Formats: sequence, C-alpha cells, structure tokens
Amino acid sequence: MNRVTRELASLPRDARDTLFLLCVIGLILLPQVENLPWWCTAITAMVLLWRASLAVQARPLPSKWWRLALLMLTIGATYATHRTLLGRDAGVTLIVSLLALKTLELRARRDAFVVFFLGFFTMLTNFFYSQSLLTAFTMLLALLGLLTALVNAHMPVGRPPLMQAARTAGWMALAGAPIMLALFLLFPRFAPLWGTPSDAMAGRTGLSNTMRVGTIAELALDDSIAARIKFDGDRAPPQSQLYFRGPVLAQFDGREWTALPSWARGAQWSSNLRVSGEPVRYEVTLEANNRPWLLTLDASQRPPEAPGFEVTGTPDLQWFANRPVTDLVRYRAESYTQFQSGPVKRTGGQLQAYLALPPGTNPRTAALAAEMRADPALANANAQAFVQAALRRLRTGGYTYTLEPGVYGDNTADEFWFDRREGFCEHIASAFVVLMRNLGIPARIVTGYQGGELNSVDNYWIVRQSDAHAWAEIWQEGTGWTRVDPTGSVAPGRIGQTQRLVPQPGLFAGAIGSMSPTLAQNIRAAWEAVNNGWNQWVLNYTQSRQLNLLKNIGFEAPSLEDLAYVLLYLLVGASLAGAAWTLWERSRHDPWLRLLGQARARLAKAGLQLPDTAPPRQMAQAADARFGPAAQAVRDWLLKLEAQRYAPATPDSLSTLRSEFRHLAWPSANARG
Repeated sequence: MNRVTRELASLPRDARDTLFLLCVIGLILLPQVENLPWWCTAITAMVLLWRASLAVQARPLPSKWWRLALLMLTIGATYATHRTLLGRDAGVTLIVSLLALKTLELRARRDAFVVFFLGFFTMLTNFFYSQSLLTAFTMLLALLGLLTALVNAHMPVGRPPLMQAARTAGWMALAGAPIMLALFLLFPRFAPLWGTPSDAMAGRTGLSNTMRVGTIAELALDDSIAARIKFDGDRAPPQSQLYFRGPVLAQFDGREWTALPSWARGAQWSSNLRVSGEPVRYEVTLEANNRPWLLTLDASQRPPEAPGFEVTGTPDLQWFANRPVTDLVRYRAESYTQFQSGPVKRTGGQLQAYLALPPGTNPRTAALAAEMRADPALANANAQAFVQAALRRLRTGGYTYTLEPGVYGDNTADEFWFDRREGFCEHIASAFVVLMRNLGIPARIVTGYQGGELNSVDNYWIVRQSDAHAWAEIWQEGTGWTRVDPTGSVAPGRIGQTQRLVPQPGLFAGAIGSMSPTLAQNIRAAWEAVNNGWNQWVLNYTQSRQLNLLKNIGFEAPSLEDLAYVLLYLLVGASLAGAAWTLWERSRHDPWLRLLGQARARLAKAGLQLPDTAPPRQMAQAADARFGPAAQAVRDWLLKLEAQRYAPATPDSLSTLRSEFRHLAWPSANARG
C-alpha cells in the first residue's frame, strides 16, 4: 500500500489529476452498470482503463481516427440494441459512451471543463432509474469529486494537494446548501421529483392481472418491497387479517386465470359492500409496479386518497388509478376487515361467469364434485357445507405446501387433487375454485398480498413481493361473496406469517446471519427505516405538502402563485443580505490589507515569521530565501499583490488575486531553500 502511495505521489501533476478525474467518472457510472447494455459497460471500462494507462505511462493520446471509429461503433451498437437513438435508455447509453470517449482527448483545461459538465449531466441520468437513498448518497460523493476536480483545474500553478481542492469544494457545497434546500422546499412541483416519466415497463415486477400456475411462486422468491403501511395510532389488525387486495381473476381456460372484462364482471350492479366493526385507517407507500391498481386492505368502501390520481372502483372491490404507478406513490385509505359484498340473491345471469369452466377439462375433479353431491352427509347442504368438506379434505388428505411442486400439465386441478397433492397458494386456490364451480357454487380467485412484517425501528409494516398470495371467494345465497383461503388448511403457518417465506440470502447477508442471526435482521430493519424516511420526506414531498407548508406559516388558502412568490422573496432577501454583508465588510476593513494579513498568516504556518509591517516585496524576498523554488508561486503572487496596490494599471483585480490566493500551493514547514 505504501509503495502504491509513493508511486502515485511521484506522478506528474497532469497524470495525477487525470487519474483522479477518471476515478470520479467511474463512481458516476457505477450505478448505471445494471441499466446499460453489456457492450456499453465493457467499452466504457476499456476506454477508462486505456486512458489511465496512457496517463501513467506518459504516452500520447490516440489519434482522431481511433476516436471516430469508437464513436461510430457505439452509435451503431446503440441503434442495434435500442432500435432508436432517442428516448431514455438509448440517450443514457450514448451519453455514457460520449463521456468515456471524451477522456481520450483530454489535453487542455478546455477539454477538462467539457468532461466536468458531461459528468454533471451524466450524474442526473442515474435518477432516471433509481431515486433511492443509496443512489443519492453515491451521487453526492460524485458531486464532491467533480467539484474537487473543477477547483483543482482552476489552480494552474504548482502542485496543490487534492485535499486542499476538496476542502474548497466542500465549502462551496455547504455555501450552496441553503439555496438548494429553499429550492427543494418551495420550487413548484408539477410532476414526480425529477419530472421525467418512466419508460414503459420500467417498474419493478409485481402482481399481474393473469395467473398462470408458477407466476406467484416466482414472486415468492423476490424479497423486494412492494408497499409500506403505516396504521393510524399503530393499531394494526392481526396478521391473519392482513389481506391486501389486488386483481380479481374469474376467467379460466384450463391453465390460466384472467380478469373478466368489465361487461362480464357485472358492471351493471354495484359492489354492494356490507361492513361491520370499526374501520382501519392507514397510509400506503406503494412502490413502482407499472400497474394501475392501488392496493388496499380488504375491503375499502371509499376510494383511496391518492393526490394526482383519479381513482375508480369496480364491483369486485378493486381500486384503479387513471394511469400506471411508475413512481413511488403515497395514499391514504380506510378499510373494514369484516365485510361481505355482492348480490345476496341470484337474479338473471350475473353470476354465470363465475361458474364457467372449459368443457372437458379436469374430469376427475368434476367426478369428485359429483361424488360430494351424492354423499348423504351433504344432502341438501348449502355452499358453506361444501366449502368445509373441501377444506377438510385439504387438511386430512396428505396435501403439502411447497414452492417447488414441479411443472403442471393441462388439467391442473386434477393433478393437484389426485396426483401431486402438493403446491403453492396458486395451485391450491385454483384447484379449490375449480372444485367449487363443479359443485355449482360461484367462485373466483383474488390475488394480492397476505401478511407483512413490522419494522420496529419506524413502526411501518413492510409488505414484500414474497408476501404475494392467492385466495378464493365463494358466493352463497343470502350472504354474497365471502373470502375462503384454502392455503390455510394445507399450511396454517403461511396465513398470519408464523412461517414467513424468506428467499435465500445473499453472500454478505448470509455471512452476517451465520455470525449473529439477529444482527442481519437489525441492520436490515435500520436500513429500511432510513430508506423509508428518504421516501417519505424527499421522494414523496409533493405539491400538496408544499402547500401545507405555506399553511403552517400563515397562508389561509395557499396556491402555486403564493409558492412562487415566497421563493422569489426568499431568494431576493438572501441576495440583498449577501450584498449588505459585503458592503459592511468593505466599510470596516481594507480588503487589500486583509488579504495581505492572510498571506502573512499562511507563511507563519509554514514556519516563516514576518513583522506586521513587512510589505509584499519584503515578504516575497523572505519566502524565496527560506523556501527556494517551493515558494515561487507565492512570491509571484505577492509581487502581483504589490502591483495591484501601487500600480493601478495592473490587469489583476483584487477579486482575481483573492481567488488565486485560495488556490495557491503554499510551502510546507519542512521545505528548505
């Protein structure tokens, strides 16, 4: 390590600065690796390593023909991959490639400035794909790195340490932080945080409006977060009642379940929701899923309050937004865990769609239904009695719950009831609904999420993709639609999450878990709580919250115009305060003498004590005698300071000299002439 440090310290300044800039570019591009085509990542890495090698070996840069060939190659590959040169994905691929290729003609400060500003722009493209706390923290480090490189480029004399430029960059960032905060709080918002719509299918995979045997099993292996729930007063229902309703599926082709079209699901009659008990009020933070439905706890009488969305309901108790959820969305809802819905009497053919089965499919299940109807114990039985008989068969018939039941054939219900006798919630629910329909009982499948886990750090309930679940609803005369979860008869621990599905942990999490089973869980809970705070206070800082801020400071009915005026007054006030401070400071102090005093203090810190009466020329001569060539830049600057005071025709202004002072490479205490 010491050897590497010594070799880096011995490099010429140009080589050192180039390596630092290449490292910053690598940090900017690192989060983009999973979003870029593999060839773009490979070419970018190759170009950056090539440029670093040229800098270390002090070899000449490649000719323009090399650069032109690489440019044409990347343009052609971009078009071949995305079939366009426009749009988000193609544009990001091109900007990343251009940033890397620009480093191959990094000769003068002008070229460096182009790289800097390309770097700033490329930083923003990371937020097109992720606005997470980790991405924001990485880009903050990249921003400080780019500012350090930019400050360093304005220090043309000597070999100033990068740490000195980093301190200046840090102070610049701190000075701009109040303005950044004011813009964040008050700049009118007309869209999600970055104002850039996501591309189609850009959201995370989630529930679908179809269910083919095996799809929910795939979600069970996904540990990503689907939603976060905050119950009012932290009064959450028991886990066994946490059913978050998603798509309702009633159309079956023998293998795949799909949602009924609106005209077939009974659009002419209302949901007729009948509730009892106290309502549960809560707030949902829904992750992007590129689907239009809004998850609610079963069942909600009123539409969720989702600012920026038009929400409509369906007779089967689903809630839909007017557009897909492509960004983080927060909304409030109110639900009743005790409910019944739908018609209580069978009139006309409105329930016929919930009895339909493909002709000739699952013949053994149809025979089982006929056998149950012929059973004397079930003579004149109602729907509830047949349901209990089916659940009893699941409990006592040797059926098991597994995520790896193998591939089912065309007659999925027959295979489950008579051959395999094992499966996941989708196999169990599908076989149960097919049996109910063969018994003449209207039935349908409901998909969504069941259960969740409480994060003890922030008291949010976390619903993961691994909580995806499928259950059944049956219709009974005089009662309407009633939930039946047949999975609970096969695996009671799955309902209520006493046996929570946990995907295989990664290498790092597995290593921590093997040392301390609770440490990994605590670290994960703390991180998710911090990330949730980022989601709530930054990503979900919406226009309504901006207007609430104005209400809190005294506006009765704030509008966007009021918001713009407050921001304008704040910025004008800050500018006037800065100007007043500058004038006050000038009236109390001679800026030239203050600058000279700062130079005297820097030389004293290096070990050269000078009297307060020493003029710039005497200070320059003393520094030259004490430090020799190491003080050349300081000596020249002192002479220019003297000329600025006593030769008004000098081209150097005091502000220019002040800027140069901050960037000077001052000699160290152990330097000798």
